[in-house]
Amino acid sequence: ALSASGPAYVFWFIEQLAASGEKLGLERQTSLKLAMQMVLGAARLAAQSADPPGELRRQVTSKGGTTEAALKVFEEERLAEKILKALEAASRRGAELGDELGKG
Repeated sequence: ALSASGPAYVFWFIEQLAASGEKLGLERQTSLKLAMQMVLGAARLAAQSADPPGELRRQVTSKGGTTEAALKVFEEERLAEKILKALEAASRRGAELGDELGKG
């Protein structure tokens, strides 16, 4: 559920970041470029750091700041649970497809 489809999930997230930037007034190309740079920069930092992603998140989140406000919405909307639910659906479908291929 995570490895083979992983890029699609990240592409979707970049799409959503860019679309949100547009809705907030950025030009389309600017918003897309910023979204890609955000994801690329975070991935590079996570790959190069000895700290786990949660610690890196805490390090860049200012108390009472903009990032904390956004993360609070993610928590209130139970985004982590929704991501888990989506990955569970992908995993179930992968098992179904495997069973179907095994019957052929």
